[in-house]
Amino acid sequence: MVSRAFKRKWGRGVPKRKKDSAAPSTAPSTAPCVAVVIPCYRESTRVLGVIAGVGDEVRHIIVVDDACPERTGKTVRANCDDSRVEVLTHKTNTGVGGATLSGYARALNLGADIIVKVDGDGQMDPALIPRLIAPITEGKADYVKGNRFLHPDGPKQMPAVRVIGNLGLSFLSKVSTGYWDIFDPTNGFTAIHAKVAARLPTEKISKGYFFETDMLFRLNIMRAVVADLPMAARYADEQSGIRIGRAIFEFAGKNFVNAIKRIFVSYFVRDFSVVSLQLVAGKVLFLFGIVFGAIKWRESVTSGIPATAGTVILAALPVLVGVQMGISFLNYDIRNVPKKPIHPIL
Repeated sequence: MVSRAFKRKWGRGVPKRKKDSAAPSTAPSTAPCVAVVIPCYRESTRVLGVIAGVGDEVRHIIVVDDACPERTGKTVRANCDDSRVEVLTHKTNTGVGGATLSGYARALNLGADIIVKVDGDGQMDPALIPRLIAPITEGKADYVKGNRFLHPDGPKQMPAVRVIGNLGLSFLSKVSTGYWDIFDPTNGFTAIHAKVAARLPTEKISKGYFFETDMLFRLNIMRAVVADLPMAARYADEQSGIRIGRAIFEFAGKNFVNAIKRIFVSYFVRDFSVVSLQLVAGKVLFLFGIVFGAIKWRESVTSGIPATAGTVILAALPVLVGVQMGISFLNYDIRNVPKKPIHPIL
């Protein structure tokens, strides 16, 4: 079903699903062209159900077989008669990010206005697509993602290890991406405006499981507005390809690198203000206090003469001021989340 907000914004000219090979109508439509990308790897038993759940508001369904050993693409071709479906097949496995970006490229070639990503494992309800794209069609966001933690029963439906892992990964992603107001960064149920997708540095984006988090980092560099959509967690007997323990350590390093890049670009390349000076001064003062204090402490231990009050203050004060400046910078960074969508001006 199409949401009321969707109809109010775009009218009732939503393209209907076609089951035959008849030529499409040439009548003009005010509805946005929505394309769904479904990256697949070992999803042959579930992907058909996902496709069947995609509503009439979607004009194109792009299934990307990422060198799947189960030949998911072949299964779709043999068993799906939905004329909206197109199958792309990779000769080598590129990862969920690589498969998604291939789908993005095809969707852009098809003239899509909005591109939705739905995983082929059935964990995402395609019926939520109208709600997912609503903030974009209403001009309120450039990119929308699902958030299982905003749903009343979301965390209860998730395995405990995934809840704990997501908490850790979410905090790391806030620092690296600059989107302090969103959560559940690895959620793969997303929608992006085509104008924004067309300007993504696809050759630089991570192609593996870090894809969704790296996307957020790239979007922040572009100053795109990101919104969360509450959604329920749906799990069956599928096995996640992410190993939480390993992912936290692997993602921690990548998030650290992205955090440094984001801060440098945001506060020293794209802009330079008092906040930039505050960050530099805070670091210098903090390091000076630590190094000076360590040297004087060693001298005191070696000589057996206690450090004077003035020496202690000279070491402690720069540390305290540096920490305060760091907290002030962090507060500014939290408030500096992009708020004005960029797709209307692209």
